[in-house]
Amino acid sequence: MTVSFHKFGEYFPGTGHILDDGYGKGKYYAVNVPLNDGIDDESYHYLFKPIIAKVMEVFNPDAVVLQCGADSLSGDRLGCFNLSVKGHAECVRYLRSFNVPLMLLGGGGYTLRNVARCWCYETGVALHVEVNDKMPDHEYLGYYGPDYNIHVATSNMENKNSRKSLDDIKAKILDNLSKLQHAPSVQFQEWPTDMELDEEDENQEETNEDLNSDTDKLP
Repeated sequence: MTVSFHKFGEYFPGTGHILDDGYGKGKYYAVNVPLNDGIDDESYHYLFKPIIAKVMEVFNPDAVVLQCGADSLSGDRLGCFNLSVKGHAECVRYLRSFNVPLMLLGGGGYTLRNVARCWCYETGVALHVEVNDKMPDHEYLGYYGPDYNIHVATSNMENKNSRKSLDDIKAKILDNLSKLQHAPSVQFQEWPTDMELDEEDENQEETNEDLNSDTDKLP
């Protein structure tokens, strides 16, 4: 299953429409979440969390590959979104909460110092380490002035994603996902150690011997 949250429109014409949802046996296994300019942390999470939660429920993946493209950060040279580093990283944190194997990849991002900020912070999130906002001294420190911080302020750009448009997108995608057959759930259990297995085999052999002995005594 693929899930994509992206800028929709002139950037990649003809792709990523909400109605592009898979074909044939793959129907509803392609989830496209088209967004407009200026989306902020709150609006992004308003869609991201319930959609991902539903995907995890119905698809029940063995592993997740998360591409952490940073062109959605505020101030990107090409991107048109308005996410903060913490807001971007919250998506990583949320997926970590499902406790399934998770691989993090890079991706887009065209204001390079902010890409570095973001991926540094998200590496910390992946490792359950809160990265200090103030950067330590290093050879590239000059690129991060004048504040030398991990986190940068978002802009005041207009959020062109209305609550109604977000609700419409969420309702459509959740409805599509509800049409999928739920993946069977398997209850996790601890496997016995080799020593325990050996003891079980010995006990079973003794039981078999007792049964055979009793059988010999039958008339």
